[in-house]
Amino acid sequence: MADVEFPGLAHHGAVEGVTGSCHELRLSPESSLLIDCGLFQGAEKSQDGSSAAQLAINFPVDRVRALLVTHCHIDHVGRIPYLLAAGFAGPIYCTEPTAVLLPLVLEDAVKIGFTRDQRLLERFVGVLRKRLIAVPYKRWTSLDIPDTTGVRIRFSPAGHILGSAYVECETRTGDKTTRVLFSGDLGAPHSPLLAAPKPPYGTDILVLESTYGDQVHEGRRQRRERLREIVERCFRDRGVVLIPAFSIGRTQELLYELEEIIHRFSTQRIATEGDADLAWDAVEIIVDSPLASQFTECYRVLWRFWDAEAKRRLQRGRHPLSFEQLTTVDDHQAHLNTVAYLKKHARPCIVLAASGMCSGGRIMNYLKALIGDARSDILFVGYQADGTPGRDIQKYGPSGGYVELDGVRYPIKAGVYTLSGYSAHAGQDNLLGFVRRMRNKPREIRLVHGDSDAKITLQKLLQREFAATEVIVP
Repeated sequence: MADVEFPGLAHHGAVEGVTGSCHELRLSPESSLLIDCGLFQGAEKSQDGSSAAQLAINFPVDRVRALLVTHCHIDHVGRIPYLLAAGFAGPIYCTEPTAVLLPLVLEDAVKIGFTRDQRLLERFVGVLRKRLIAVPYKRWTSLDIPDTTGVRIRFSPAGHILGSAYVECETRTGDKTTRVLFSGDLGAPHSPLLAAPKPPYGTDILVLESTYGDQVHEGRRQRRERLREIVERCFRDRGVVLIPAFSIGRTQELLYELEEIIHRFSTQRIATEGDADLAWDAVEIIVDSPLASQFTECYRVLWRFWDAEAKRRLQRGRHPLSFEQLTTVDDHQAHLNTVAYLKKHARPCIVLAASGMCSGGRIMNYLKALIGDARSDILFVGYQADGTPGRDIQKYGPSGGYVELDGVRYPIKAGVYTLSGYSAHAGQDNLLGFVRRMRNKPREIRLVHGDSDAKITLQKLLQREFAATEVIVP
């Protein structure tokens, strides 16, 4: 790669889809920074062949001097164990909340993908913690990188999940200074718990996510009202509402919003359960995920990173992530008992369980037990990647199709609903606004982390509005 211009970019994931985020900022022939190292999900892969079935790191790691983590969703961090196994021995920079959450995420990933040997798990987590360097938000941090005259980085709130950030990398080579911004995953404005992302003054190159580059989300009030309406409609079927939700971020946001609905409509009748009326203050909300329970507790401990609205609720004595109607299921036997009970009785309740794309986790047992029951309903609140069971249920469920779960075909008789406005990702207008609010516009934007249609739609809009900016789809 002698003809590479520095700084330069190489993308090792989130190019042919929305998962596997992994981007390399080449600083010199001998040095680079890696931004995220995520897992591929469903049918997605990278340009160089990595996929959900091929997890080994297939790019040189000897030149990678440091890893920068935007946030700890598995599609951004899931291949870090493989990166360490491939020989990466550098520091891992992230925000302070991410430094708390990341060991939990990766311990769980290693437990599923590598080993359940507790000694090996503790050794891995110990190595990881030693490598982590927690950086406060909005503070420039200088890095000592060979063959460069100066490199510094800055994390700023991205509003996606707790601890999420976009990362600015500023490099100096002689008299030339270049700033490259990696968006990670940007959140939508007015998301529960988190402040909206604010773009920097400017950047030279912007690597921008485009998950919803072709969709405009509903506003916060409209989203919450639709959530209430869908749940009430589902309860009239007298069955269970299943919400596949990622353990970190989506689960906590939904709990926050459900607590608000219960607070506002506590005595409002929803449906009849047996001989009694069911009101919102009697609705049981089940979080069936040990990891989600751990993350929810971390969210509570890290309350100082919440937005002003959420802090005001705490001051008023409300507990948006720990309220009376909330039940958590931790151990496996309790999980199996809950599934069996709901399959037999199908009483109205809300179950949140991972994974968000129905590609594993405890949601699978709920789906196997209840997807063939017309009293049940499945509510999707996040993006479903191509090739995942979630995408198949979303696509074929409304027409009475089927889905394969662990090689077995299940007819879909449950109701299927999608509430995309509750995605933790920015919508099209939010992505455009992020660029629009920069005083110094980037000379180059590279669109990643999106399906082809989303990227092309967003590319056209960006090119139309910012004629002086080159917009590239890698």
